[in-house]
Amino acid sequence: MPKSPPQPTLHIGEVAERVGLSLRTVRYYEEQGLFAPAGRTDGGFRLYTDEQVHRLLLIKQMKPLGFTVAQMCELLAARDELEAPDPAVRETARARIDAFAADAAARCEHLRDQLNRAEEFARQLATHALPQRTPT
Repeated sequence: MPKSPPQPTLHIGEVAERVGLSLRTVRYYEEQGLFAPAGRTDGGFRLYTDEQVHRLLLIKQMKPLGFTVAQMCELLAARDELEAPDPAVRETARARIDAFAADAAARCEHLRDQLNRAEEFARQLATHALPQRTPT
């Protein structure tokens, strides 16, 4: 079987810049087991491929929705299992991802509600239409 050509690799700083995260955050997610470098240089520097960049982008999207690191790990594992040779494993992974999709949609709805309340408050402040206190 012929070897596939090596994928281009990026150093951690390039990855951090590409995904809009700090070096510290990228290292933290690596320490938490959310992803691993594709390899290392002879000098020990981490090397990443587009796959790790995509994983980080997915993690970055989950963060503002309040998903925990454990939940991120679970979703990434399910994503990986979509490539499993066993159809039962793939089906289970799809069901887990569907559950995450429903959870994410509910979290988005909650954030929309919060944003609506915040915007109403900002409008009240802008027009000085704050609720009046009842005299005692």
